[in-house]
Amino acid sequence: MRFVAATMVFALHVMVEGIFASGASHPTLFKMLALGGGAGVGFFFVLSGFVLTWSARSDDTPRTFWRRRFFKIYPNHLLTFLAALLVITLVVGNTVGLADAVRNLFLLQAFFPQAQTITSVNPVAWSLSCEAFFYLCFPLLLGLVRRIRPERLWRWAAGVVVVIFLVPLASGLLPAQQPYPILGVTEWETWFIYHFPPVRMLDFVFGILLAQMVLTGRRIPLGYRGSVLLSVVVYALTPLIPPTYAFVAALCVPLGLVIANGAVADRDGRRTGLSGRVWVWLGEVSFAFYMWHRLVLITGHDLLGAGGAWPTPTAFAISVLLFCVTLFVSWLTFSLFERPVMRRFGTAGGTWRARSGGGQVDAKV
Repeated sequence: MRFVAATMVFALHVMVEGIFASGASHPTLFKMLALGGGAGVGFFFVLSGFVLTWSARSDDTPRTFWRRRFFKIYPNHLLTFLAALLVITLVVGNTVGLADAVRNLFLLQAFFPQAQTITSVNPVAWSLSCEAFFYLCFPLLLGLVRRIRPERLWRWAAGVVVVIFLVPLASGLLPAQQPYPILGVTEWETWFIYHFPPVRMLDFVFGILLAQMVLTGRRIPLGYRGSVLLSVVVYALTPLIPPTYAFVAALCVPLGLVIANGAVADRDGRRTGLSGRVWVWLGEVSFAFYMWHRLVLITGHDLLGAGGAWPTPTAFAISVLLFCVTLFVSWLTFSLFERPVMRRFGTAGGTWRARSGGGQVDAKV
């Protein structure tokens, strides 16, 4: 599932990079890809809350949890941060302001409303700014959720969803600005609804609540296929939904149900089509894929013709080539860097064990 979401983000950034000569003439396609990329990131946030709750163990401490999460995300961030500086200076020929570089280095960029700051250095690292904030709060959030009586979990989840749908209304109180073309949202609205870590933590909390429901035996509606179908239908309808709701709120519940029902299917030994060895491997390299893909697109575009755009067949072939290059670089990063770092520094205390009525489930996170 993680790799599917990462691929959706990749498709968006292919269009943003301007490889397709016809890209600007298809505003509906661009909007769909933008909403798909946004849904991919939202999926990561809900999944993060779900998986961390699913795999948390009762004898863990905040300190050991933070240690594991630090060595899971920060080494890759630092590696791609340094690579991005080289790409910006040697390939693009630009410079990065010191303030933006420091904010990016310490994963604080998403707390600032300026788009230039949020997407500075490695543009996709803003989501790690959110994740770092989530991880900081997770021990407290998990403790609070575990105090909720199982029969009341759905009420709390519904309350979180209501707040998510109230966020676009609150964004109307922000300073008036000219909306972005095609997307129909302003810079301030984009930041508050899509980037601001305390707001995006609602997705993360929703994932925590869903995991606690599964662990306590609550019934998840629709089933796996039904939740996938619902997600596809809602995504197809997003161009008709007001943009402030389409980016996050519209797909939060459908994607959350996909995650929860996928976990139930795995627990019960039912196939979902995404549990084969190839899919598991793609899931393992998906974090590195996400962190590298924008840099590969920028560098590849420059090497193949800086600022150039090609007819659709050629542009599609170039996109596939850069996708394969990104996947290869991601595999090297995972095999030679990410996994060795986690084994050496991030696995003190052994494998996490999830508590559930059906027994214990080992999970790599």
